[in-house]
Amino acid sequence: MLVSAMDDVGPEYQHVYLSPHFDDAVYSCGGTIALQTLQKECSLVVTVFAGLPGPDLKLSSFARRIQRTMSSHQQAFSLVELRRQEDQRACSSLRADCLWLDYLDAIYRGSPALYRWKRAIGGRMRQVDAWIVEDLLHLCLALHRRLPSLHWYAPLGIGGHVDHRVVSAAAFRLLVYGANVAFYEDFPYVLHPTALKKRLQELGIEMQPQLVEISDTLALRQQAASLYASQVRINFGTAATLYQSIECYSSQISPKQGAHVERFWRPALHSDCPHLQ
Repeated sequence: MLVSAMDDVGPEYQHVYLSPHFDDAVYSCGGTIALQTLQKECSLVVTVFAGLPGPDLKLSSFARRIQRTMSSHQQAFSLVELRRQEDQRACSSLRADCLWLDYLDAIYRGSPALYRWKRAIGGRMRQVDAWIVEDLLHLCLALHRRLPSLHWYAPLGIGGHVDHRVVSAAAFRLLVYGANVAFYEDFPYVLHPTALKKRLQELGIEMQPQLVEISDTLALRQQAASLYASQVRINFGTAATLYQSIECYSSQISPKQGAHVERFWRPALHSDCPHLQ
């Protein structure tokens, strides 16, 4: 089911996943979402940068190149519409609901474009985008105050993508208000050998891991991830590599041989939560 706005989120939900883009939450913790469904708990996937670009948007060469890799759609509007359809199918396959916020993806922000090359999109957030952190925090905080028992999940920010940094920064600030937030490992960015260590060092606070065994729902995560068909080539090359990457990593981080897990991170109790960007 598609939820129209944060104000429409009711007490039937126990879990809210903040996903920078349409695929991030399912890629990273689709097994946990499926497990919660099996336990008769309701999950909502909130995609933050799901806004529809205007028809007159002038794309940078970088944005055009990314779009060509994703799809044959030439218009940004059409591609985002396609990705919304993929998100509905993927979330429905996990029996989770979805909600799309109206912030534009980094490659569509600014005129001229703020992020015009790969290095920029993996760097620090531009100051002109700082308002998104504040605005997103305001939306999440209003929901937290209405439903304080919600379990929140947000990207740790591994890989440094600016949109992931924005959502991660808002989520760390939400912790200050007493929200129950766990940070998931951004997949597939976490596959880079030093990416997790680099991010944990960058945070500058002690983070503690929490493992969720997903052996029974691994296949559901893989199947849901594959439904983001426009993203397979740009993120994995082939569907077979997508399946293999999820299976191998979830096994690699498990302390039990033959088991599959997803790993979340929480600040240690004595750590001060950073105001990150």
